[in-house]
Amino acid sequence: MLGRLNHVAIATKDAIKAARIYGAAFGAQISEAVALPEHGVTTVFATLPNTKIEFIEPLGETSPIAKFLERNADGGIHHVCYEVVDIIASRDTLVKEGARILGDGVPKIGAHGKPVLFLHPKDFSGALVEIEQA
Repeated sequence: MLGRLNHVAIATKDAIKAARIYGAAFGAQISEAVALPEHGVTTVFATLPNTKIEFIEPLGETSPIAKFLERNADGGIHHVCYEVVDIIASRDTLVKEGARILGDGVPKIGAHGKPVLFLHPKDFSGALVEIEQA
């Protein structure tokens, strides 16, 4: 059911600045900044040979990332994202096994234009997990 690691997301106050460091230091390809109002974030990706790093910054004062940065002023790892073949079947299996889906349980379109869901960190050893339709 669980596929490859798609990306690790790092919350930061300035996604472009953070991504540029990865570009300069590691030769990573850096994407354009993309606003995702439905998620309350702006994203910038650093593409590495085997995965991506997603830098997320708050898009507005009500962004969940703003709250994260209040608790973690220097930023930090926000979530990990795994690919799944069938997001609905994966959701249903996860719920059956006792995992909690954040929000209303209906996949939203994520930064890659694919459906995503977030899973409660208390069910995954304190890590916020995102699943994305492969």
